[in-house]
This record gives sequence, structure tokens and C-alpha cells, in this order.
Amino acid sequence: MTPMGETATNIYAVKKMEMPSLTYRANWDKEEIYGAVDGIEAMKQAIYKILFTERYRYVIYDWNYGIELEDLMGRSISYVIPEVKKRIVDALLADRRIDSVYDFAFRYTKTTLLVTFTAKTTMGEIFLEKVVRI
Repeated sequence: MTPMGETATNIYAVKKMEMPSLTYRANWDKEEIYGAVDGIEAMKQAIYKILFTERYRYVIYDWNYGIELEDLMGRSISYVIPEVKKRIVDALLADRRIDSVYDFAFRYTKTTLLVTFTAKTTMGEIFLEKVVRI
């Protein structure tokens, strides 16, 4: 999303951007980028990229890209669970190709929170999981 311009009340209107589907294929386990991927696999990769990019850290990304998770370390689980859900939804809905995020489930240990959820996208439904360090 990008600012459209300043209004009379100093509030910026936001325009959602359409992102292309065709992209390079990333193998996160082997730390390799090769070939190309399109469709639902590209969408899944785009979602993982959003969820693994800490918002505001990298100047190459718009401030609406990524997710804020680092400030949750050391916080109580009763605070972290609803906050992680809200932040995942906010981060993903910034992409016009994602219609909704739902069916959240949480499992936690002393140091990690496993979040599973489904994203309904223009390419189809995608089941995802994210580990958050707490």
C-alpha cells in the first residue's frame, strides 16, 4: 500500500497495490533461489515472505510490508496470542490478493508459539503455519 497524498486533516489515504504472481522460486530450507513459480505456489511464497520480514527494518520495503513480531518477546502468552493473530491479519490483508485470514490455532512452549491458520487468496485457500519466538 502506498500513500495517496495528504488530506485536509493531515491523514493519508492508502491505496492497495496489485502484486504480480510470477516470481523467482525460493527454497527456504536450502537457502536457494532458482527458476520461477506462479499461481498458488507464488502466493504461498509471498505470504511466507511477508511473515518473515520484520516491518520497518529494511528500507527497501514500504512501511506497510512485513509484520512486527520482535517486540512480543518476553511478553505474557495471554497478550501475545491475540496480538499475533491481529498482526498476521493486518500484515496479510495489505496484499490485495488476500481476501481473508481465519481458522487460527495456537500451541506454545516457554519460548515459542506455533500459529496455524488459513488464508483465502485470489489463487485459492492456503494452510499456513508460523513460529513466533516469545
